[in-house]
Formats: sequence, C-alpha cells, structure tokens
Amino acid sequence: MAFTIRPLTEADWSQVKQIYQLGIDTGDATYETEAPEVDVLKAKFLAEPQLVVEENGQVIGWAFLSAVSSRCVYGGVAETSIYIHPEFHGRGVGRALLSDLVPLSEKLGFWTLQAQIFPENKASIALHERYGFRKVGYREKLGKRNGIWRDVILLERRSSVVGND
Repeated sequence: MAFTIRPLTEADWSQVKQIYQLGIDTGDATYETEAPEVDVLKAKFLAEPQLVVEENGQVIGWAFLSAVSSRCVYGGVAETSIYIHPEFHGRGVGRALLSDLVPLSEKLGFWTLQAQIFPENKASIALHERYGFRKVGYREKLGKRNGIWRDVILLERRSSVVGND
C-alpha cells in the first residue's frame, strides 16, 4: 500500500466533494443525486473523526461519521460514510479506512456504528461485515432515487470496549 491515512484538512474538501459525486454517480451509494456544496457537506458530518486517504498528494478516499439523532441518548451512535475514488477500488483503501475509523470512534465514546447500504453494493456490505458489522434489518422501499424505490440493508457494529457498563 502506497497510500497514507490522515485527518482531513480544510484544503481536502473539494476532493472529498468530487469523490462523493463519483460515488453518487454509481447510483448505489446514496439517495442523493448531486453532491451538496462544501459548506452543506461539512455540516452533514461530525467534526471528528474525519479521515482521508492520500496517495501522491491526491485524496483518493475518505471516511466520516454522522449523527443518527440529535437526542442526547443517541450520543454514542453514529453512521459511517466511506467513499473511495473508483480508480482505487480493490486496493484495500476501504479496509484501511474502516480499520482506523472503528478504534477512533471508540476513543471518542461511540458504542454503536451503523451503516445503511443498498443491497446492490455488495463490496461495501462485505467490507463492513469484515469489521464486525452485522445485518440487523432490511428496509424495503425506504426511499426513491431517480424515481425508483430502493431498499436498504441496515448494519450495526457494537463496540466491545465502549458502552458495556
């Protein structure tokens, strides 16, 4: 692996947005059809952890968390977002990001990570399962994307070190 994982910097946001749009364009990453402006994108995710993967000065992937609720009882629950530039799929970038994201989330006090993934996105499901996520639900016709109803598989990972008291 010739890439480096590091915290996001302000200068990375344009590349993060570009990678997000490339994921959107696949049709199997999110219900969104267009990446929002950077200021909206920033507000969508928690301030930390925010990880990017860089190779030769180029951001090639990123992993962030978003809150699942504003209610304080869900303060230790977050949803994962992991996006990899398509040219770098299959090189272990997602594995590297998730292997760093999970322990960082635990250091920040998160006891549950969840992911909502389209069933067609088999690579993302397999990646999450490799890191301890398990399927906890199947949400049929959860939303429409481009006029087509889409199902979502809900995966969850409970920490073995946080929230077990």
